Amino acid sequence: MNLPIPLYSVLALVVLVSYGCAAPRVDAPPPQLQACPAEVPAGARCYGGEDGRGAFYRIAIPANWDKQVLVMHAHGGPADTGPAKAERSEQDLKRWAVTVKAGYAWAGSSYRRGGYGVTMAAEDTERLRQIFVQHFGATRRTLLHGQSYGGGVASKAAEIYATAGGQRGPYDGVLLTNSVLGGGQLAYTFRLDLRVVYQYVCKNHPKPDEPPYPLWQGLPMDANLTRADLLTRIDDCTGVRKPAAQRSAQQSANLATIVNVLKLSEQSLVGHMNWATWLFRDLTQLRLDKRNPFDNSTAVYSGSANDTALNAGVLRYRADPQAVAVLAKDSAPDGRVNVPTLMIHGANDPTAFVELESAYREVRERAGTAHLLVQTFTDESAHSYLAEAQYPALFTALLDWVTQGDKPTPQKVLALCRGYEAAYGKGCRIQPDYRSPPLASRVTPR
Repeated sequence: MNLPIPLYSVLALVVLVSYGCAAPRVDAPPPQLQACPAEVPAGARCYGGEDGRGAFYRIAIPANWDKQVLVMHAHGGPADTGPAKAERSEQDLKRWAVTVKAGYAWAGSSYRRGGYGVTMAAEDTERLRQIFVQHFGATRRTLLHGQSYGGGVASKAAEIYATAGGQRGPYDGVLLTNSVLGGGQLAYTFRLDLRVVYQYVCKNHPKPDEPPYPLWQGLPMDANLTRADLLTRIDDCTGVRKPAAQRSAQQSANLATIVNVLKLSEQSLVGHMNWATWLFRDLTQLRLDKRNPFDNSTAVYSGSANDTALNAGVLRYRADPQAVAVLAKDSAPDGRVNVPTLMIHGANDPTAFVELESAYREVRERAGTAHLLVQTFTDESAHSYLAEAQYPALFTALLDWVTQGDKPTPQKVLALCRGYEAAYGKGCRIQPDYRSPPLASRVTPR
């Protein structure tokens, strides 16, 4: 069940299901009552289990569940590769306990394995929803919440399960927070840019005495490099772990070249290099049959002290058309979402660039569904979690849209947020007039 399989094999697992009054029965052990994490409000009931396909899950139901609204959570990542872990959904429940505090039931899947697979994760999220309905009954409303990579999962799930047999799909509304949108190629190509620019500057990943490999592979499957090893290499070259005053002149120059060309923050460099190493290995070698979906053959890099030398010296790669097609089928949105979609994104998010929202907005415009999309932005620089009062405000605004047809504005979400500050803490930082810049202003065009 957890053996590596290509993305195009995963796609074959998508099946049409009927969304009448009852969800299809799922062949899986029933949820088991478990102790709730301390972060979950007192009185809530928590359950856990395995979904019959290898994914673990957690469910939390408030003590007074009068809203009868279920929030299905699609988690971020996919930093962890390998088999699924039960602690993944436990960690997600702790982080998103605000959902239960706000009076909604919450359910989150670990997905059946780590690594990349957007359609797979969408299937596992929907399977868990069916388990919930099978054991706890139908809900009044079901919302789909995607965070980070999970935003891409949720946007894909909203498309896959939009309709079946002519009936409305299982999700009444979608909330996307700090999401990685646009599909794997669009969202991750900049990490190939990072690898080639880093290697041009630092020449230590791989080192000269190590076997060479195409950088789009991330890392050879038999390599024993650890994250600690990579951190040491990055720090040797850039001094990124040191205060600026303690870096050598060469380290300062190296770091400046990398962050200026890639438009990254110093603090996010190591994280992006980790993804461009181990996630790239999982994606290209295990999911795409050792084919490359990324192309920098025509990219013209700028921002260094000598762009001519940089562009002449970086390694160049052409994408394999089959890899591009398979990755697009698995992860690229087509925009055919037929339910209200509300989004929030930190304008200074160092991990999922806010410019991805512009790319997704264009997808929805081309699909003719932009009228069902509202984007809000904050001035925050966090990625994994924004100011807490904003989340109940977003859920309230989305439900008002779903149940009353009251399409929200960023101003309304901000006003709702301020009303929740007494219970959830100060921190409403929504910027109603902000609009995300085009992706080409952040990622080197090609």
